[in-house]
Amino acid sequence: MNKFETLPSLPETIRVPAAPLLDAASEAEPAHIPLAHYLWILRRHGWKIGGFVLAAMLATLLVSLRLTPVYESTVTIDIDRQMPTGVLGQEAIQNTTNDADQFLATQVKIIQSDSVLRPVVDKFHLREVETNALEEAVDKSPASMEAPVILKNLRVTRPPNTYLLLVSYRSPNRQLAADVANEIALSYLQHTYKIRYKATEGLSDFMERQLEELKAQMEKSSLALATFERELNVINPEEKTNIISARLLQLNEEYTKAQADRVKKEAAYNSVKDGTLAAAQVSTQGEALKKLTENLNDAREKFAEVKNHYGINHPEYKKAQTRVGELESQIEATRASISQRIAIEYQEAVNREAMLAAAVKDTKAEFDRLNARSFEYQTLKREAESDKGLYEELVRKIKEAGINASFQNNMIRVADPARPGLKPVFPKTWLNVLLAFLFAVFFGVGAAVLSDVLDNTIRDPDQVARLLNTDVIGSLPAVKDWRRRLSPIQMRGRAAAGHNANGNGHGSPAALARVVENGQTLSNYEEAIRTLRNSILLTDFDRRLRSVLMTSASPSEGKSTVAAHLAATHAQQHKRTLLIDGDLRRPSVHRLFQVPNHVGLADVLLKQISWLDAVIMTDSPKGLDILPAGPATHRASDLMGMGLAELIEEAAREYDLVVLDAPPLLGFAEPLQMATAVDGVIVVARAGDTSRKALSAVVTTLTRLRANLVGIVLNEVHREVSAGYYYYYGHYSRYYRSNQENA
Repeated sequence: MNKFETLPSLPETIRVPAAPLLDAASEAEPAHIPLAHYLWILRRHGWKIGGFVLAAMLATLLVSLRLTPVYESTVTIDIDRQMPTGVLGQEAIQNTTNDADQFLATQVKIIQSDSVLRPVVDKFHLREVETNALEEAVDKSPASMEAPVILKNLRVTRPPNTYLLLVSYRSPNRQLAADVANEIALSYLQHTYKIRYKATEGLSDFMERQLEELKAQMEKSSLALATFERELNVINPEEKTNIISARLLQLNEEYTKAQADRVKKEAAYNSVKDGTLAAAQVSTQGEALKKLTENLNDAREKFAEVKNHYGINHPEYKKAQTRVGELESQIEATRASISQRIAIEYQEAVNREAMLAAAVKDTKAEFDRLNARSFEYQTLKREAESDKGLYEELVRKIKEAGINASFQNNMIRVADPARPGLKPVFPKTWLNVLLAFLFAVFFGVGAAVLSDVLDNTIRDPDQVARLLNTDVIGSLPAVKDWRRRLSPIQMRGRAAAGHNANGNGHGSPAALARVVENGQTLSNYEEAIRTLRNSILLTDFDRRLRSVLMTSASPSEGKSTVAAHLAATHAQQHKRTLLIDGDLRRPSVHRLFQVPNHVGLADVLLKQISWLDAVIMTDSPKGLDILPAGPATHRASDLMGMGLAELIEEAAREYDLVVLDAPPLLGFAEPLQMATAVDGVIVVARAGDTSRKALSAVVTTLTRLRANLVGIVLNEVHREVSAGYYYYYGHYSRYYRSNQENA
């Protein structure tokens, strides 16, 4: 240790624990960072964060007030997709296509195009009036002047679910902002009209060039049609084809009927050709024959009756016989007549069928010939009509295009012209200050948390237990004012002195006055030492600790101060206590207690003097003996192996507790030998200063040596480095003030 201070002896009226001890339940809890830790970080860096936020807000306010105010003017453009762009043709029909988003996005790009913006820039001389208005170079070179015009202060937006476009322009000159916005809208309207006019004009020119070709084609096809009609010698081949077709249909019907009639008459002819009476009777002329046959049958019946009653010479007999003969003659004559008539009719039917067949054949041949020429005629006619219709349609389109080109109605119109703004839109001071506040708070809190995360030091007992899995047997608070000399060990008053863990002290009367004022803090420190003593001596139930080693990871941790206070506090309990200064390289205990250091531990280890003769007794507190280190030497590591274990063993039989102050463990060899010679090792770490890696290395080394690591003492714990201590410190302070008031 480099710096050590006075050890105050304080009355034992207040017992305030410095830090809660870790028990088995707390060790079993999973490692995590509580929310209260982050709140402590905010409290710890609250003034820094607040100052940073206030500075950021003030800087933002000053910058915003010094900025040039910018005004914005907006012109509203209405786009009516249902408004016709022409009076004739398709342009007069309302457009119902559902492409509003694509169309409006296209119009936005047109507004931002060079063709729309360049006339506005040239009209208002924006290159000279506002040098930062354009994104192009401001020199007068031809390349710069021909570069596309892009206005940085132009903004074109579309309100959702509308057919409106808002064209806004910003400028320090409020009137110029309105004029430029209106001029951009007017330039946009003129540009869209020019585009449509040029497109219509170009279409008209193209159609006029095609008109001559169509006219020649139409004349050629019409001439071919007329020549073909002359070759057919008919006005309209289609009508003649229709007549022949009807005639052929009629002849087919007659021919079919003739065939049926011929078949019928042929059947009758074949029947009567055999000469049977039955066949004659079933013919078409068989009715008369049937009647004669019936009369013959009646006459024969009557003749049979007459024959039975009269004789051959009887007049009735002869009359009946004559009647039968006459009827038989008539039947024979009738049958011959029917046969002859059927034959004649059959022959006529055959002749008629043959004639109709010949007529059908001739008509069919004529129809086929004319029909073949009709297809060729139809082709020529369709071609002529198509050329004529296309020519007439093209003439009509040319006339419509000429009329529509002169029609200046447009579906784009200005719904609300821009007007000069009353209030500037930039800078928005209140918004800038608010954003500065939010960003500054976010950055400040983030920086505070990040600094805590990047902090590689030990800060509070919970952190030590969580990271190193080691008990923290005590936490010692930081005390503001201390004295450099040890007179408080012999003094019994509260205002005797104090001790600063970082070793800085002041011996002036003003320092003593400050010590008196901070008596509460000193009491907290002394109570923490008593708690540490109880934690060391009462937690080991297996065996009693008779000797302990106080060491640290690196110098200036406060181990010598803690060792001196621990020994003095133990002696105040009427216990014999021996404090050995084992730091032979840089002795410090003799300065703390103002005792001589001519003879000490180094002489004892060199066998030059007995350790009992080197011990120095103190009167206050009574029972505390000190074995100084003796003159500083560089042979410390060699001397520690010369009977240190025997010395401690003998001293442990004479004293209730032996406290050995050792050098820092890292970088020195002698603390390793000392750790194996004592009953327990206590490591002192300085809160907010000792590295986690260094402390972890100390714990690992002691574990490897199988030394009895009693625990870690966290020194100089204060509200700036530990959230837990701040909590307990507040409770202890209120408890102390309450006792003071009651007293």
